[in-house]
Amino acid sequence: MKNTLRKTLFLLSLCLTAAHGAAQTGESEWQQVYEEMMDLNDDDDETGTDDCYDLLEQLADHPLNLNTASREQLERLPFLSRQQVMDIVEYRDRYHGFSSLGELRMIGSLSFQQVRLLPFFVVAAQAEQQEHFPKLTDIIRHSRHTLTATARLPFYERRGDRNGYLGYRYRHWVNYNIDYADHLRLGITASQDAGEPFMAGGNAWGYDLYNYYLQLRRLGRVEQLVAGKYKLSMGLGLVMGTSFQLGKLASLQSMGRKNQSVRPHTSRSEADYLQGAAATLRLSSALRLTAFASSRPVDATLTPGGQALTLTYAGYHRTPKEMEKKHNTQLTAAGGSLALRKGAFRAGINVVYTHLNRQLAPDRSVLYRRYYAHGDHFINASIDYAYTSHRLSASGETAIDRQGHLATLNSATLRLGSNLNLVALHRFYSYRYTSLYGHSFSDGSRVQNESGLYVGTVWRPLPHWQLQAYADYASHPWARYQVSRPSHTADMLLHATYDSRRLTVEAQYRARLRQKDNADKSALTADDSHRLRLTATLHGSRAWTSKTQIDVVSTRYKQTARGWLAGQRLTYSHGRLGLSMTAACFDTDAYQSRVYMYEPHVQGDFAMPSYYGEGLRLTMMGRADIGRHLRLTARLGYVDYFDRQTIGSGLQQIDHSHATDLDLQLRWRF
Repeated sequence: MKNTLRKTLFLLSLCLTAAHGAAQTGESEWQQVYEEMMDLNDDDDETGTDDCYDLLEQLADHPLNLNTASREQLERLPFLSRQQVMDIVEYRDRYHGFSSLGELRMIGSLSFQQVRLLPFFVVAAQAEQQEHFPKLTDIIRHSRHTLTATARLPFYERRGDRNGYLGYRYRHWVNYNIDYADHLRLGITASQDAGEPFMAGGNAWGYDLYNYYLQLRRLGRVEQLVAGKYKLSMGLGLVMGTSFQLGKLASLQSMGRKNQSVRPHTSRSEADYLQGAAATLRLSSALRLTAFASSRPVDATLTPGGQALTLTYAGYHRTPKEMEKKHNTQLTAAGGSLALRKGAFRAGINVVYTHLNRQLAPDRSVLYRRYYAHGDHFINASIDYAYTSHRLSASGETAIDRQGHLATLNSATLRLGSNLNLVALHRFYSYRYTSLYGHSFSDGSRVQNESGLYVGTVWRPLPHWQLQAYADYASHPWARYQVSRPSHTADMLLHATYDSRRLTVEAQYRARLRQKDNADKSALTADDSHRLRLTATLHGSRAWTSKTQIDVVSTRYKQTARGWLAGQRLTYSHGRLGLSMTAACFDTDAYQSRVYMYEPHVQGDFAMPSYYGEGLRLTMMGRADIGRHLRLTARLGYVDYFDRQTIGSGLQQIDHSHATDLDLQLRWRF
């Protein structure tokens, strides 16, 4: 412990000296601001993080014009609430447009993070005449093409690389897409994970994964058409929610709003996408119809009789056993949503039908799986509503499955003043309710077996100060994983921010109180965690940013475990050059007291690794723009554990206490 503390103090002193002497700090990239909005210190909240990051990358490539964007277009920004979108539109109408993005600070409902994040996704340009769908010749002449190639080169060998994996140890992927303004997006992504065979074995066609998509917007009455692989959300996600789910802190920022969307699946994930086509039609000025059809292969663990025990979406096909599962089951779905929007009101009807070509048969003798989805066809239907005014915003969805089991989610936001908002959200998910595509707000990972109340507030008591807090209590009437009887959970967070032009200081405390089985499963015992995070970000000139982070963790489950992390990140960005350096020391007693730290990554990747034990993590990333069209990015990562001689286990085990890897990316835009 003393040795680690000595190394930490030395490391931080070097970084702080460099930060003080290098130059004044400047504006960071949008990824760092996004990190501040997300509650990324617990893996339960990381669901869909890569997907949200991917959507924001797309929106950053095509910023919206604040002076011409419709309310529906602004609602594509997932971190804004409906009330905030209304405030932006009304400010624009009252003052005849935005002359600069600095005017966003005049909208009191926007948080500090939102004001800093918006300029990456919007512009304040002169109003232009509404465009119609372009001619084919214009698309051919003026489209923007982007070709991205990325590879990871590990300077170590896993056990599976020597004996066990079907392929080599290198990971690589290629993406090519064509964009024309906000009208057309066409692309394909080919991806290969480390250990998977390339142009051999079960991947005779080359890569292990291919994602492809075509998106058209504003095509007459067809507001949007997506073909290939895509994401879809209806209502609040109780029957269909394949798009990302924000964590509880980010939900507080967006006032619990669920993003309604049909969009391409451009990431390399094999989870929660549809394959086929979806379209949104404008039937009238107030009525919209969204219809979809999908048929896609999925991986499944099969019984000797050919039934599917579980559907798996990890997407790894590195071993003969994993390759046997590849695409052995067909999942077909169809349905739609009819939505009416009139002034401040919105209402919708949603229906989803799902069919499997083999029986889904989980092991229901295990208590917590007793009411998991089973069978070969499923029907889910729901109604949803929303109302938005200056002071009150309310939304909800109520759904039933084929057997009539119920799930309902309702939320309300009350504005008590320009600087104070209250949020309340209640959900009831029957332990018998099942939906293969349902993903929504919950304390667990399923829209099932939960009844809870979430209350939160965003308060700006002084010009540079902001307080955010929430409390979430949930009861679970049926057994859960590692919980053999009814239980309850509590989750509480307090986040304070001081934000000025040069300095942002944040303090966050989070407590999660859960219950799990004791050693002999005769009773429940406490599984509690307490996490404190302090960060200071220095903004100065237009080139440099410095961020210091300190985490302290204490957990209790069967035994007490503690941990801490101290990290420093320096970022330089000027013209065609950029450099980011991150260093962190950590010391934790066990995996349950693990710590997290965001790390900048190459475009298309998001990194929020967890660390436990005692060690040091270093990363360095640089980018260089070569001419007008070419960008080269390199990222070097190094981790060294002081308390072990190996890293990982099984086929993933590295027979050293340290590991180094290099990511290279070449991006060509023309």
